Amino acid sequence: MDYVSSEAPVGPRHKDLLPHSAKGVKIVIVGGFGVGKTTMVGAVSEIPPLTTEETMTQAGVGIDDNPGANGKSTTTVAMDFGRISINEQLILYLFGTPGQERFWFLWNGIFEGALGAVVLVDTRSLEVCFEIITRLEDRRVPFIVAVNTFPGAPEHPIPALRTALDLDESVPIVTCDARTRSDSRDALLALMGYLRTLAAAQESS
Repeated sequence: MDYVSSEAPVGPRHKDLLPHSAKGVKIVIVGGFGVGKTTMVGAVSEIPPLTTEETMTQAGVGIDDNPGANGKSTTTVAMDFGRISINEQLILYLFGTPGQERFWFLWNGIFEGALGAVVLVDTRSLEVCFEIITRLEDRRVPFIVAVNTFPGAPEHPIPALRTALDLDESVPIVTCDARTRSDSRDALLALMGYLRTLAAAQESS
């Protein structure tokens, strides 16, 4: 899924990795194979994204198959990396995980120090999310769910998705087109809003 780059970049383009007085926060984009993680990082990043995509071969047939990923010729084998400046004080460092289960052992390092996560979902393969969400809950990593609106994919009401994924009412679910910078940015802002809510609840308890 290619990303659309016609929109103006979000945030200033800093030459330094972390400008003075700015706070860097690590966010992970996670999801199954072919759900659009690399696309989202590339769409929203204000710097040229670092990707570790490799050409798919016959060795992955029957192992990495995803009914929604027809025509996909490359896949992430380590991680994607990008950056977006929310404002002058807050910069998000984005880490996209590999989607194939055989590469999930890499998640341990990627999730180290992460403040939160966006679980990117394709409604054509919802079953992939169950194990991913369980892993996040076991690690106690706060997350939101972002439904990537692939053309022709089944559309479900948010309450139905919440029930199918067995999510608590407090966990935000948003829809997005991961190819567009504005939608990808809005998904990240939804995560940051959720994290602020959790922090406020902890302070008041």
